[in-house]
Amino acid sequence: MDSLGFYLLFLVPPLVIGLLVQMWLKRTFARFSSVPLSSGLSGAAVAREILDRNGLHDVPVEQSPGGALSDHYDPRKRALFLSPPVYEPATVAAAAVAAHETGHALQHQAGYVPLTIRSAMYPAVAFASNAWIWLLVAGVFLQMLGLVAVALVLYSVAVLFHVVTLPVEFNASRRASGQLRTLGLVGATEIGGVNRVLSAAAMTYVAGALAAITQLLYYALVFFGDD
Repeated sequence: MDSLGFYLLFLVPPLVIGLLVQMWLKRTFARFSSVPLSSGLSGAAVAREILDRNGLHDVPVEQSPGGALSDHYDPRKRALFLSPPVYEPATVAAAAVAAHETGHALQHQAGYVPLTIRSAMYPAVAFASNAWIWLLVAGVFLQMLGLVAVALVLYSVAVLFHVVTLPVEFNASRRASGQLRTLGLVGATEIGGVNRVLSAAAMTYVAGALAAITQLLYYALVFFGDD
């Protein structure tokens, strides 16, 4: 197989999958953003209710300065940040995303091991994600396989971060769905929509992990595979 075919085989399918998953998430979020929540609670109110009912009164719920779907829980600040399409609207989609982010706060409270590992990895991942490509380019330019190997080791740290993220995100979604049902924050007819939003969001992390793994495998085979 020529180099172009090898490249297409390894890198194009994950790219296509990633784009399709992103489209699915955007369409699913848009669809259930038009479905009002029967309780009339905004995303911020849903998050506040879950946090308070679990004793996390000291965790603030703030509006994220980022755009749509920039929602996240910051374990360093112990704060929840929700984007405008989630913070203010009282919709099924907003409730799903807000509850998912509170799931991370519940993980933090419980000392959930994968979240602890991911948080500990973050400084190393931030460095590795920026440094590996420059080392790879330098190694290719200088024809130094040792430098290429160091680059791929660094990139493998970022790949591991993607893998560790999967149980963190799936567990947060399970916690979110359970909290919404147990606390009666969504109706019986609404939980299906909640789960569809959560499933679409979770698949973006699966697609990201797949893309990272295949890219690492591609470079490893190109530089260190048998002829």
